[in-house]
Amino acid sequence: MVSSGPMILVGLTGGVATGKSTVAKMFERCGAYTIDADLLAHGVVEPGKPAWRAIVKAFGKTVLNPDRTLNRHALGAIVFRNQSKLRRLERIIHPRVAREQARLTRQTARKDPKAVVIYDVPLLFEAGIDKRVDKIIVVTADRQTQITRLKKRNGLTRADAIRRIRSQTPIRQKAVAAEYLLDGTAPRSRLLVQVRRLYRELRAFA
Repeated sequence: MVSSGPMILVGLTGGVATGKSTVAKMFERCGAYTIDADLLAHGVVEPGKPAWRAIVKAFGKTVLNPDRTLNRHALGAIVFRNQSKLRRLERIIHPRVAREQARLTRQTARKDPKAVVIYDVPLLFEAGIDKRVDKIIVVTADRQTQITRLKKRNGLTRADAIRRIRSQTPIRQKAVAAEYLLDGTAPRSRLLVQVRRLYRELRAFA
């Protein structure tokens, strides 16, 4: 249990391209506060910041764009083909993201002591964040849907999409550890109804 007061911190996760961000936006529409781990990760690796310097030292300047920002495609091509390099990157980024998430959560609790805070985090289990949240929601999708979305959204080949999926804990394993499951392939209208119902339930805990 992370919340020291009535506020509730909910970890929202799933596999890559299962629909987590869509669900997070729906919770926000319902009145929840959302924290996006990907946005936090972007912030901690801005040029010149400690994480940025550590990444350049670990992976070289080939992972930089001309404006010195990280070239995520180039970095992804390196780490998603090599598990040890992926773990090295995670050790650089995860602790810094965790500190920023904790700061934002405290800030929200001060503003609204009965808040429902949704932490949208792809690697909730992989980074041990499951131990720091009050409830867990897993958004599911079949593998073919994930592959199709990754090819369309990220321009990945099928092989690269599969590598990206396999770099994470299998969805079925995450689902077992979750309090709630949402189907990320469901029609949006149906999914919104489910999110609204779940939000009301979470509010009862806060």
